[in-house]
Amino acid sequence: MKWLKAAAEEIIAGIKSAIEELNPNEVERFIELLLAARDKKIFVIGMGRSGFVGRAFALRLMNLGFNVYFLGETITPAAGKGDLLIAISGTGTTKMVLTASLAAKEIGATVVAITSFPESPLGQIADLVVTVKGRTKAGWPREEDYLARQLMGEREPLTPLGSIFENNCMVFLDGLIVELMHRMGTTEEDLRRRHATIE
Repeated sequence: MKWLKAAAEEIIAGIKSAIEELNPNEVERFIELLLAARDKKIFVIGMGRSGFVGRAFALRLMNLGFNVYFLGETITPAAGKGDLLIAISGTGTTKMVLTASLAAKEIGATVVAITSFPESPLGQIADLVVTVKGRTKAGWPREEDYLARQLMGEREPLTPLGSIFENNCMVFLDGLIVELMHRMGTTEEDLRRRHATIE
């Protein structure tokens, strides 16, 4: 239980810090783009755990009445000019996400990047970057560096790989859904009516 509690406390602290450090201007512009895309198509892409976060966000957008698709699914339609792509990548270097973002730009879609690194390749492609802290570019720590890094106060997070970014991103996007609900005058009952009935 020692490591479980330590990791959970780090996750909670990381989420709180990440939400406090969100740039209000980035978030407000993201909301504006989402609301402006209500009569367009919205596409979401992310790989691995970022993909799970993206699917959860797409589901909630669908519950709100948006015309939303997760890229890679067989029923995803063609994108067009004026559509919106939401690309999630902690590092901003995920190849499939970059490829999709470039393709979206070429056809005139708007690209929103959610990443920890606004200066990354994905950040350079995107029309808007929403910076969500949590992802580090460092790999697994080497044993020979451990003592030196400990003395310098540097360490890797307890949670594995990009988990901190994905946890932060999930909470951010869930909070964003609540913000959209209030701005659109939508209730939880409205969401429930659009939820799956064949399960």
